[in-house]
Amino acid sequence: MKYNWILDVLADLRTFAVANDLQALAEQLEEARLVAVTEIVSTVEGAGATAHGHDATTRDYTGGTRERPRA
Repeated sequence: MKYNWILDVLADLRTFAVANDLQALAEQLEEARLVAVTEIVSTVEGAGATAHGHDATTRDYTGGTRERPRA
């Protein structure tokens, strides 16, 4: 996946923050990682929605389905 590098960078930064007792920074980096994962999955599912016949508006990043209002 072309986005894995950003997740690796965020993980490395978080590891550094934890090792250097920068707890608030470590927490923020974890939040950033979660945002990145969410956006990446959304982007990937959106790109593959037509090719694979999936409606990306009803899927979450774990691959399950949930109800969302349609636009």
